[in-house]
Amino acid sequence: MPTEEILNIEKLVYGGDGLARVDGRVVFTAYVLPGETVRVEVRRVRNDLFRGRLLEVITPSPARVVAPCPYFLHCGGCHYQHIAYESQLEQKRSILREVLRRVGKLEFDGQIEVISAEPWQYRNRVQLHIEEGKLGYFEHGSRGLCPIEHCAIASPALNQAISKLSGEPPQATAGLELFTNETETQVNVLDRVPRTVYERFASLGATGPIEYDAFRVSPNSFFQVNRFLIDRLVECAIGDSNGGLAVDLYAGVGLFAVRLAERFEKVTAVESGWSAFRDLEFNIQRSSLAIAPERADAQRYLAALETPPDVILADPPRAGLGKNVVRELARIKSPRLTIVSCDPATLARDLAGLVAAGYQIERVTLVDLFPQTFHIETVVHLLR
Repeated sequence: MPTEEILNIEKLVYGGDGLARVDGRVVFTAYVLPGETVRVEVRRVRNDLFRGRLLEVITPSPARVVAPCPYFLHCGGCHYQHIAYESQLEQKRSILREVLRRVGKLEFDGQIEVISAEPWQYRNRVQLHIEEGKLGYFEHGSRGLCPIEHCAIASPALNQAISKLSGEPPQATAGLELFTNETETQVNVLDRVPRTVYERFASLGATGPIEYDAFRVSPNSFFQVNRFLIDRLVECAIGDSNGGLAVDLYAGVGLFAVRLAERFEKVTAVESGWSAFRDLEFNIQRSSLAIAPERADAQRYLAALETPPDVILADPPRAGLGKNVVRELARIKSPRLTIVSCDPATLARDLAGLVAAGYQIERVTLVDLFPQTFHIETVVHLLR
C-alpha cells in the first residue's frame, strides 16, 4: 500500500531521481532538487526499492524554475526542466564524480571541465511514436503515449515536421525517427505500415542519406544529436594529439576519424555496423585523407593488433567498452587513450579496468550534449 511521506532530498542520482531516506529506506523521486522538502506518495517497487511520486514541493530549492514546456512532468523525454540550466550542469558534474567513485572506485580529484551551449532546440534527431491517430513521446516511466504538437528541445526543422504530423496524425501504430541538418529532414520509418501511411511519412523529407556538414549520414547510421556542440565535442576528444598512427574505434560515419587524419600520418577507422560503415567508406573516399576503414567489432580488431598506435580513440555505445575490449587495450599499451562515453556507470567500470592496467586519468570533460535530461556525455583522456 502506498503511503504519504515528507522527504528531505539529499542529492540527485544518475537517472534523474532525487534520493531521500526515511525510516531506514532509500526513496527515489523524480522532479525534485537537493535541499528540497517535498511531500510524496511512496510505493515499494520491488524488494528494498522504493519510489516516490511528487505531490507537493514544500520548501523549493533556489535553483527551481518553472518549466517552459507544457508536456513536462508527463513526457518522458526531459527530466530537468525544473532546474535552472547552470544548476543542471553543476548537478551533472557532481553525479559524474560520484559515479566514478561509487562504481569505479576512482577518486579523481582533478577539475571536471564543462562544455555547454544553447540548452533548447538543440536536438537534430528525435524518435516519435504514433498510436491511434496520436503523435508523441512515451510518458515518464511508462509506454503510454504523451501526445505533443511541438518539442522544446528539438530543432526548428524537426518542430516543423512534428507540426505537420500532429495536425492530422496517420491512423497507424508506428515508430518514426527524424534527423535533420536544418535544410533537409531524413525520415526513417521504424515499423511496417500501409503504403499510404509510408507515403505520408516520406512526404516530410528524404528516406535515404542526407548530408550533415561534410558527412553523408544514412538512416540507421549513428550521428551526434546536439547540433550546437558537435564541433566542440570533436575538438575536445582530439585535443592537441598528433603522430604517426591513430585508431578510431566505433567510428560511425567518420566524425572523429576525419579530424584525426588532419593530425596523424595514418588513421584506422573501425566500425561494425553495415549502414555506418558504408557511410564511413563514402566519407573517407570523398575526404581524400589517409584513413583506412575496417569493418569489424572493436574486440576482434584489437585482438589482431600487435603494434601500439600513438592514440586510440573510442566512442562506444551506452554499454561501454566491456571487459574484453578493456583487456585488449591493456595488452596493446597504446601511450594515449581517449574515451567518449554517454553513460557514466559503464565509463566508470571501463576506467577502473584501464587504471588497474597502468593507465592514469589525465583529463575529464563533461560535454552537455543532452540539456534538460539526466544523460551525461564525458570525454576522458588517459596516459600510460
